[in-house]
Amino acid sequence: MPWTRTRQRIGAGDLAVHSLCLLLVCFVASPVSPITVTSPPELHASRGESVLLVCTFSSTSRPTSRMSVDWSYRPPSGGAPQTFFHFSSKAFPPADGQFKGRVRWQGSPGRGEASVTLLNASLADNGTFTCSVRNPPDVHGSPTSHTVLTVTPKVASVRFSDVGVLLVFILLPSALVTLGLIARMCCPQKEHSRHSKAYRSPIEVTEEDEYAAWQMRTKMRKKICCDLDKTEWEEGYYSQKTSPPGEQGVAESQC
Repeated sequence: MPWTRTRQRIGAGDLAVHSLCLLLVCFVASPVSPITVTSPPELHASRGESVLLVCTFSSTSRPTSRMSVDWSYRPPSGGAPQTFFHFSSKAFPPADGQFKGRVRWQGSPGRGEASVTLLNASLADNGTFTCSVRNPPDVHGSPTSHTVLTVTPKVASVRFSDVGVLLVFILLPSALVTLGLIARMCCPQKEHSRHSKAYRSPIEVTEEDEYAAWQMRTKMRKKICCDLDKTEWEEGYYSQKTSPPGEQGVAESQC
């Protein structure tokens, strides 16, 4: 009887030892995996622009409703970070403060994204932005990441389209007019001759017209002379028949 009780006690002790070993093996074989959060170290933007604050994370555990994202801000002068955005199953944008109405959730936990967009960036937004991600049971590792944002005044720049419009509607016509004036100054006679031929007045008399009129007058003059000489010759011919022999003369034609 005592021996039986002793064996039962030994068997119960062995079972407890085996159970403890099994738990230790399971714990060592399945350690808690760390979570890693990354974001760009620096971002630059101009005043009035929208800035995408990028934050990504990697975790071996699938994101659940217990996963949370926090964004905080610390000015360049230092001090404690101030949380202005929180996500846990849904987004909770800032209800007051300098970021009120200027933060939009752009994350997708299923794809490991926890980014937000800062609208209408101002010079007062310069500082350090911190992204913190919690995804139990992955709580170890590097659950936070920092980004330094630098906002500068917007510099006025001339767009290429404005330059193109200026060249087409102002400089190009001016260049064409200048070339036309130069061509007219270099070739004044040719230009005048061309315009005189193209726009000659109907009553204007050219050299060709004067020469043709002179030829016509010459022909008419010759014809009149010939007719007069012919008449005089005929009259002289008949007068010879009636006149005395000593007074008769011979009429010669001048044609």
